[in-house]
Amino acid sequence: MTHPTLLVIAHGSRDPRHAATVHALTERVRAERPGLRVETAFLEFNAPSVPRVLERLAAQGADEVVALPLLLTRAFHAKTDIPSVLREARARLPRLHIRQADALGPSPLLNATLGRRLREAGVRPGDLPRTGLVLASAGSSDPEAIAVIAEIARELRHTGWCAVRPAFASALLPRTEDAVRELRAEGVERVAVAPYVIAPGRLPDRIAAGAEAAGADVLADVLGPAPELARLLLNRFDEARVPVGASLSA
Repeated sequence: MTHPTLLVIAHGSRDPRHAATVHALTERVRAERPGLRVETAFLEFNAPSVPRVLERLAAQGADEVVALPLLLTRAFHAKTDIPSVLREARARLPRLHIRQADALGPSPLLNATLGRRLREAGVRPGDLPRTGLVLASAGSSDPEAIAVIAEIARELRHTGWCAVRPAFASALLPRTEDAVRELRAEGVERVAVAPYVIAPGRLPDRIAAGAEAAGADVLADVLGPAPELARLLLNRFDEARVPVGASLSA
C-alpha cells in the first residue's frame, strides 16, 4: 500500500449503541473520501483492539498509519492511554510508521455539529435570545480538558444564546440537572441541553436523565455520525500527515 491508513481509535463501551455509532461515523468518512482506507479500533470493551488492527495492517503490507483518537479533548486517553498503546505497537512492528493525530476538539466543526443537533431537536434561531444552553460533556479530571469545555461555552454565549452553562456527567460539578435549575433560577424562559459527546452510552444517558429530571425544554442528540464530524476527522488526518513546519493549503 502506498497511501496511509486512517485508524480511528474509539474508547469503547458495553453499550452496543456506542460501537454502532462509531462505525456509522467511519462509514461516513469513507463516503467523504473514496479510496481512503479507514479502520476502526477500540481501547476497551469492543473489538477489534488497537494492537490487533495494527498487526493486521502490518501483515497486509501497510507502511503508514495515522491513528486518530475519537476524543473531543486532550485528556487522559489522548495523552497517556493511546500513546502507550502506539509505542508498544511501534516496538513490535518497526516497519509500520504510526503517527498519532490530534484530538478532535476544539473545532468550529464541532460547534456546527452541536448546532445541527439542536436544530434537529427543535431549536430555531429566533429562540436563542430567550433560551439558555447547557453544554453537557462527559467530564474529566484533566484541567486542560475542562478549560476547553469552559472556552467552548464562552464562545457559544456569543452566538445568540441568552446564557450558556457547562455541565459534566462525571468527575466534577455541576451536573446537567444542576445547570438546568441554575438557569431556571436566573429567570431563563427556556433551557436546551446539548450533549457534547460523540456516541450513546452510560454518561450520555446520565446527561439525558438529568435534563429530564430538571425539566429541560429541549434535549439534543449526541453528536453522532454528522457530516461536520466526518469532515473534522479528515481534517485531523490531513494535518497529521503534514510535516512539522509545513502548512496545509486552504
